[in-house]
Amino acid sequence: MKSILRLSVNGKPREDAVADNTLLIDYLRDALGLTGTKQGCDGGECGACTVLVDSRPRLACSTLAHSVAGSEIETIEGLSHAGNLSRLQRAFHEHLGTQCGFCTPGMIMAAEALLRSNPHPQRAQIKAALAGNLCRCTGYVKIIESVAAASATTELSA
Repeated sequence: MKSILRLSVNGKPREDAVADNTLLIDYLRDALGLTGTKQGCDGGECGACTVLVDSRPRLACSTLAHSVAGSEIETIEGLSHAGNLSRLQRAFHEHLGTQCGFCTPGMIMAAEALLRSNPHPQRAQIKAALAGNLCRCTGYVKIIESVAAASATTELSA
């Protein structure tokens, strides 16, 4: 059964007929074409599908789309503006935090939520904020350095 889903995605109001059992990740990727949100484990364990729901990190693979009706959803695509990377995206690029890139959107979205609530976190706070995001490529050093570098700037992406 389908019903109307009303929400905002990356600052744009949406109103779509969506099946009641549709996961948020499927809505974003299939209905809206926002493929930056990655589908990793399908079980809420890897964090690759992390998006922001009302500025809080949420796993899109285990969230029903209709459960976030009326909310503001932000994906990795929403962080850049007019083709310019956000300060966090830029820091990941400059400090080699991307590795293969598969986990990067989820890492960046989790880090974005942290930096919005705590613009200058300590390394332990960065590690805690990223604890739900797994990377197969690295020991996390470059990822943590990237978030720390972004926190040293004063510009906010949203």
